[in-house]
Amino acid sequence: MSVLKCSGIRYAYDKKTSVLKEMNAAFETGKMYAILGPSGCGKTTLLSLLGGLDEPDSGEITLDGENINKNGLAHHRRCNIAFIFQSYNLIDYLTPAENVALISALPPLPLLEKVGLTPEEAKRNVLKLSGGQQQRVAIARALASEAPILLADEPTGNLDEDTAAEITAILKECAHQMKKCVIIVTHSNELAKQADVVFRLKKGELLQA
Repeated sequence: MSVLKCSGIRYAYDKKTSVLKEMNAAFETGKMYAILGPSGCGKTTLLSLLGGLDEPDSGEITLDGENINKNGLAHHRRCNIAFIFQSYNLIDYLTPAENVALISALPPLPLLEKVGLTPEEAKRNVLKLSGGQQQRVAIARALASEAPILLADEPTGNLDEDTAAEITAILKECAHQMKKCVIIVTHSNELAKQADVVFRLKKGELLQA
């Protein structure tokens, strides 16, 4: 059953440069989706629309059959969506453990260890971590959320090959075992091969690969 659905979505930068054109798509719980496409094609824009960070010029995005605007986009972002941003969006004066603890009352260390951080790294200020380590913190923070939908923008972009494979397996587990709807924007064909459904965004249209 579709949990998140786009119907007739249109979006243009500055109301002039068309990015998404009459886009229709449906996403189900318990599946991992990969969205591929060249840089600048609108992949991150689509993720922002699904997550309620921006609004389409026309069309509708629904969650369980209701427009995501019904209770406000802030409510949608807070209750329904867990984000993994390409720019991490961590609180830079906190430690990894403190960043994750803001999302869940559960102990943060097991999640941080699951994504490859040591107990010592979990206690450091996040600015003292490498880009790859910060990415892992961002992933752990998203995994701590109870939101039914996880949106990830290039989640393995700053990781080495082995770690990227481990993170991909965790995201897949998030969909299959935790029954979340996981939607990933990526340039990685290796990650896309692990997805249940692969879409390509081309010339404003989302096509199943």
